[in-house]
This record gives sequence, C-alpha cells and structure tokens, in this order.
Amino acid sequence: MERATVDNRAVCEDEMRWCIQHSTWHMGFTSVFSSRLSRKSASHAEKDDGAMAGGEGYRNPTEVQMSQLVLPCHTNQRGELSVGQLLKWIDTTACLSAERHAGCPCVTASMDDIYFEHTISVGQVVNIKAKVNRAFNSSMEVCAVGIQVASEDLCSEKQWNVCKALATFVAHRELSKVKLKQTTPQTEEEKTEHSVAAERRRMRLLYADTIKDLLANCVIQDDLESRDCSCMVPAERTRVESVELVLPPHANHQGNTFGGQIMAWMENVATIAASRLCRAHPTLKTIEMFHFRGPSQVGDRLVLKAIVNNAFKHSMEVGVCVEAYRQGAETQRRHINSAFMTFVVLDADDQPRTLPWIRPQPGDGERRYREASARKKIRLDRKYIVSCKQTEMPISVPWDPSNQVYLSYNNVSSLKMLVTKDNWVLSSEINQVRLYTLEDDKFLSFHMEMLVQVETIQAFLLLSDLLRRPEWDKHYRSVELVQQVDEDDAIYHVISPALGSDVKPQDFVILASRRKPCDNGDPYVIALRSVTLPTHPETPAYRRGETLCSGFCFWREGDQLTKVSYYNQATPGFLNYVTTNVAGLSSEFYTTVKACEQFLLDNRSDLAPSLQTL
Repeated sequence: MERATVDNRAVCEDEMRWCIQHSTWHMGFTSVFSSRLSRKSASHAEKDDGAMAGGEGYRNPTEVQMSQLVLPCHTNQRGELSVGQLLKWIDTTACLSAERHAGCPCVTASMDDIYFEHTISVGQVVNIKAKVNRAFNSSMEVCAVGIQVASEDLCSEKQWNVCKALATFVAHRELSKVKLKQTTPQTEEEKTEHSVAAERRRMRLLYADTIKDLLANCVIQDDLESRDCSCMVPAERTRVESVELVLPPHANHQGNTFGGQIMAWMENVATIAASRLCRAHPTLKTIEMFHFRGPSQVGDRLVLKAIVNNAFKHSMEVGVCVEAYRQGAETQRRHINSAFMTFVVLDADDQPRTLPWIRPQPGDGERRYREASARKKIRLDRKYIVSCKQTEMPISVPWDPSNQVYLSYNNVSSLKMLVTKDNWVLSSEINQVRLYTLEDDKFLSFHMEMLVQVETIQAFLLLSDLLRRPEWDKHYRSVELVQQVDEDDAIYHVISPALGSDVKPQDFVILASRRKPCDNGDPYVIALRSVTLPTHPETPAYRRGETLCSGFCFWREGDQLTKVSYYNQATPGFLNYVTTNVAGLSSEFYTTVKACEQFLLDNRSDLAPSLQTL
C-alpha cells in the first residue's frame, strides 16, 4: 500500500492555500458545549486584562471549554471512549478557540503528536480546554492552539489527565485578507507557551527533513533474516481499505468535511488493521502528526487505507492515508491526509502484551518496515527531549543527526522559558548593569542586563560567533568549532580556566542555537547547552564542565540601542562562583559584562562574513 505511507511532511504553503480556497469553517457540530467566556464577557475580560492579569479572576479571552458525558454510543467494545469520538471533540473545541481569536472561520491545518495517558470509561466526563497560544501573520495566517484533555469520575470526584495536543489553524475570510491580532499573554504559563510556540512551529516545518536525513545518513538495522518465519504474520493480512460517503451530518453548513470526522475514520481503519495482527482489541497510544493536505466536501467518497508497517515487542505502527474523489471520477483521487498510529495490546493487569512479528512484503513493504523503525527512534527522541521537563533531563544529552531538531528546540525553548519567569529579583545594579537572580527548588539562576549603543542585529551577529568570545570573556580560553550543524546550530568545544580551588582547567562541548525574531517584540536569541559527542570524550587533562541552560537575548530599545541580557541556570560545579558574585564578594560578573559591551562597541562594523548572510 504505497500511498498509505506517504511522507508525513509538514504542510507546505501551497497545500495550505489550497485548503483555504476550498475549505471554510468548523460549525454545526452537535455537542453539549460550554464556553468559559461568552463573547460579551470575553470583551469585558480584554478590558480588564491589566487589572486581572495573573490574578484569581483572570481567564484567557480565547479559552473555550467543552464537557461531555461519555455515553454507551461513544464507546468501543471495552466500554471505553472511542479515540475517534475524542478526536472529534478535540478538533471542535480547538477550532472554536481559534475562531474566537480570529473573528472569522478557521480551517484545521495540522495536529501535532498526541500521547494518550489514560482511557475514559462510560459514565465519566471528558473536560477539554483549548486556548490560542500564539497567532502568526505570514503568507498563511495561523493560530497555534493548545489543548488539554482531562477525565472526571462524577462518583469519586477523581480527575486525571488524558492527553495534550497542539493544533494549527488557518484563518480564512472570503472577500478580504485576514490580519490576525497578536495574542497578549498575561500569566507566566501563557508567556511561556507564547514564547515557545515559534520554536514548535519551526520544528513542525522541519519534520520532513528530519525523517529524510535519518534515512539517508543512518543504517536502519533489522533482524528479519534471523526471525522464525513460521511465527510471523504477513503484513498483507493486516491491510484494510474502507470507503466513506461524506454526508451532510459529516460536514459544516458550507459542505466541507469536519477535520475531526476524518481523523475519527482514520482511527477506525487503523484499529482494524492492528486487530488483524494481534487478534485482540488494541489500545491506541500515540498519533503522529495529522496533516491536512487538502479539503473534501459533501458527496465526496473518502478511501481510507491502513496497514501495519512494523511490529515491535510491545507496540505496532499502523500507517493510514486518505484519498478523496467525486462520483464518476475515481481515477482522479486526491490525497488529503496521512498519519501514523501506535497501538499496544493490554492484558488483564493493563500491562502490554508481546506481539507477533510482522513479515513485510518485498519492495515497498520492506521500505515501510525500515521507515517505521526510524520513526520509532525519532518518536522516542521527540517525547524524551521535547516533552521532558527541564529538571528531569540530564545536563548533557547525546547528540546525533536524528535528534538534532529536538535538541535545538529544547535548547531554545528552555532559555525562553527561563526568560519568561515572573519571580526574577534585582540583586544589584552598578553603572546601569543589573544583576537579577531566580531561586527555585533545584536551581539558582541569574541574568545580567545592560543597554548598548549598537544595532540589535549587530549585537546578535557578533555574539553568535563563539569563536570570538575569548576576545572579551576570560572564562573562554579557547574555542573550537566542532560541527556546523546548519545555519542556526553549531557545536563547539570550549576550554575554560580552572575556577576557584580547581587544579584542572575545564572543557565543555556546547550546542549553540540562534534564532531571529518571529514577530515584532520577540528577541533575538542565542541559546547554549551541553551535549555529548563520541569524538570529544572526557580526557584526564580537563575536568568536564556542563551547562544546562544559558544564553543571550537581545531586544531593540531604540535607534542604535539594544538591551542585552545574559541568562545562566547554574549547575553544581558553577554554583560557588555564582553565589560569590551574587553576594557581592566578587566583581567578575560586572567586569565580564563591561568587557562584552566594549567588544560590541569596538566591533559593531566588523561582522564575520559567514554571519552576515543570516
């Protein structure tokens, strides 16, 4: 089934424009639906944002909440809420949030990975909350919507999280171009989500390249030849093809099929394919990035195809694709969606059962088999690196080509999250150089801030070149460029002199990730964190140092005036040095910052040629 496992690449601009031209609005869904704010109260909330920001009565004006009682008609054979039904509710809630912000119809463009943590039983309540994290105004007007799903047992009053999702919507108005207003985050959580939304968008658009690079540069190992063929299930036995006729209940008032309905049909055929492998009732655990490549309307025939691509010890990947055609034009099928879903089979103790091996068909079947192994590797990297809390990650993470996008994402988003913290405290100020500190349960962080008479882009470009940092920072004795990963990311090996009572000098292997602003008001960013490379192991000559989260942010304050802020989340080996400076027992921080200022002033017209092309 070659078409069933087409590239799960990010939606390109042409595809999204086509989607806009033929699609409109998610309306008419029959559901018990409650909004946290009516349009009138939302208007009042916007007026009172200044007074209520972060306060007890504050509610995000784009926030929409849906509560559904799970009835028998919503459940599968185990009495659990069908994932397909849940996807319909999620899509509807998210779309209403996007439309509340846009003030016009919105079309689903994509939905990021969804990890299902719990099942929901009949009689329980599903609570879905969606709000717009950020709006992007480019050639495509996009709202990034965050969705949280929780379940509630009305008898015991227990509640638990089910899943989180991130959806992207395109705003569309028939007669005029849509200019989305920017969101104004108020709480620390909203500021964090707003700040990292741009990084998530970048990662989403690079997903297809990540898959291609992994397949091109890494040898995907398999043990097909060593397996007992008598215990293997032919992949062709799991193949499913089903057709659905799009009727008015499946579409909005203008005849366009609901995105949530298409996702529900995809989940249905994927479940059948998985059942044919395990001969049991499988449980859906993850969905990997739905991408809507084109629309469908009432009267279309949707052909849904699914097949098990690979079976691992306790999980299996099913590839699904959807094609649409009109009556009498079956040969002119349009590919409108694709996704990969991961299933497990649970025993009586809710533990995953061991699954049969799959025997792929020669040719395309073997290609899909190996690609599934690659996607599993990427899925684990993404879940571990992207979803993991900063405090749960080791300081140095192994670097390899398959996880570079996600490490870069984590590097930048961690710094942005540190910047958006609300409880920074001003510790000292000397000659307009300010030192702030932030204490939490696990880390002491600090940031230095100054104003420099330099254009923002010039300051950003100069400090992006870590090879020049020894010119102003005595903590960088030498810097070697180990690998130029891409235009925005590079890995450096840094030698630093010994600190305090240390006898040995330190060395660091650092990933440097830089970003230009996505919108007006965003800072330029240079994020730094430690990684491990097999080519640069620890050596007896140096004590291996580590940095968890550090870097620069640059804000334009006026013509030829830039606010430069340096942030650092102190690791244990660096803590004594930090506290000595914070307590005022040393002036090295101040001296280093002033040296940085002088470096920027002396070299503002002398940018590295390799950086001027940024």
